[in-house]
This record gives sequence, structure tokens and C-alpha cells, in this order.
Amino acid sequence: MKLRGAISGFGEVAARAHLSGWLTRDDVSIRAVHEPIAERRHEAIRLIRNVRVYEDLELMLDGEALDFVDIASPPAMHAPAARLALKAGAHVLVEKPLCLSLAEFDELAALAAGSGRVLMCVHNWKHAPSYALARDLLDRGRIGTVRSLSIERLRTAPAGAGGAGGRWRSSGATGGGILVDHGWHVFYLMQWLMGEAPCAISAILASNQEGVEEVADLRVSFGSGRFASALLSWRAEARKTSATIVGDTGTIEVGNERIVVTDREGRVETLAVNDIPDDSYHSAWFARMAAEFRDAVADGNNSGVARSNIDEARNALALIVAARESAKNRGTATKIIA
Repeated sequence: MKLRGAISGFGEVAARAHLSGWLTRDDVSIRAVHEPIAERRHEAIRLIRNVRVYEDLELMLDGEALDFVDIASPPAMHAPAARLALKAGAHVLVEKPLCLSLAEFDELAALAAGSGRVLMCVHNWKHAPSYALARDLLDRGRIGTVRSLSIERLRTAPAGAGGAGGRWRSSGATGGGILVDHGWHVFYLMQWLMGEAPCAISAILASNQEGVEEVADLRVSFGSGRFASALLSWRAEARKTSATIVGDTGTIEVGNERIVVTDREGRVETLAVNDIPDDSYHSAWFARMAAEFRDAVADGNNSGVARSNIDEARNALALIVAARESAKNRGTATKIIA
């Protein structure tokens, strides 16, 4: 059955990543777009054949028979849009972060469960070729049990600086800050690579004059004395994205173009990664995320894919909440809220 879908929020991430991903699928049709800004509605009409555009989300939900809504608006709008879409009977895929408070999250998760609808978040970095290969190497036992993990996300400015994307990222009113923008990705990757839920976090944060985080130095505790660390910055001298996974029999260094595996005897294997150049929208990955969501809709909201995604998303949000609390207490380890 071909699913009838709509996109709510037609900014750059929707136009450059989400739309191209949906267009790779012959079992999905994007019928409508909700977008308050006239210029972006015109862009949707230009890019999508026979699409109907709406300025008002409720009017779109009333006027269209939709199977799902893909929410790609700024973060502060995610929870209200997801709530309306779920109440209208649609499955919902939300660009990260799924929402901004644990109370909102638990309300939305309960609403989805009660209505039998799938609620998922776009965890697209799991579909990056480099991280997918790293996960495969871990599954094959190449470095034994993972003991620690470190991730760096260094940027010279927020993505889309100077445009609408940069504005929401730099404003607390719209749900900006590096913890929301990059931390969310880092937190679900940590869970996925470590293979379990986190326990606590220590955080040192540096913010701009409006109090929005621009630098985050993080250490996340897992069971059995294992930990993951991350350095996130919008104040770096150069752009860099890297990770190192340490196991009890070797290490995996993750880069954009290659992965380096080193065993305990010092033997090195370099594996090439076939991926597009590092960019802010990662359009090549969304098609895989769309396939994952489509499978979850087919299998139901109690499927393994849907449940693991929602568990990762809640833990990511709980880590953001706990990181801010830790930073207020000068980096004291703070338990995440179960």
C-alpha cells in the first residue's frame, strides 16, 4: 500500500534532505506541505508535483487523508505539531529533537501508544556509512567488548549561519543550542555503539550572551564502569567530525572517508568509506531513515525498530536535561531521569 504523507515545516532540511529521501520510495507519496512562510510554500510547489500547500497545520490535517506526517520545523514547534498529527490519526516522524521537555515526550509517547500510531525521531547518523560500518565491525567482534567511546563535533559556527536555520539554532526561544543540535545525535550514537542505556552525565557548558550553549564537554556513564565522552563546539578553528571506539581487544577510529581498525598487537587495517562530503543536511542518509520508518509503520508501533528509536530518543532528551543540571553544579555527575 502506498502511504500518503505530508511534511510540516519546509525549511532547508526538508527541501534538501527529507524530500529527496521520500522521492526514492515508490511506496510513499508526499501529498501536502504545511509551512507558515509564503516563500517556503512557493519552494514546495516548485519542487513537488501536484502538492497541496497549507499555511495552517490543523487545516491540512482536516483537509487531507494522511497516513503520516514528517515534522521538520524548528524544535520548539515539534511537540505541538506531533500532538496534532497523532490526534488526527497519523503516524509521525520528527526531525531531532523529538521535543524539548520530558513531560512533552511522555505525553506524546503515551498518545502514540494509545492510538496505535508510530512515533519516531530522525536518527540519521546511524545511517551514515562510516557509523554503519563501525556498528558492523562491533557486531563481528573486531575489538571485543566496547569499553569507552569518544566523539568530536567541531564547527566554526552553527549550521546555516546567517539563514533561518542558523537563527533557530542560536536562539533559546526556538529550541536552539549545541546540546539540542549536535548533542542529540551524539547521545543516540553513544547508546547504539555502547549497546545499552546511559546512567549519568557530567557536563561543562559555555554559552553565548543569550544563555544558549555553544560548547559542551561531556562524559556519559554506562554500566560496568564504561563511559563515553564528547566535545561539541561552534567556536572551533576548523570543522572536524570524528570518533574513537575502544574495545578490550582493539580500537576503531571513525572518520568521514575511512575507518582505521587497530588490534592489541598493533596491526592496522584501513577501510574506505564511500560517502558524500560532510555537509549539514546529510541528504544521502535520509532515504535509509525513511525506509526504517516505513518498516516501522508496516510492523506496528510495538515493533523492535519503533521501540528502540523511541527509547533512544527519550534517553537523548534525558541526557540534555541532566547535562544542563550538571553544568549548573560545576560538572557534578547527574543521573538521567528514567
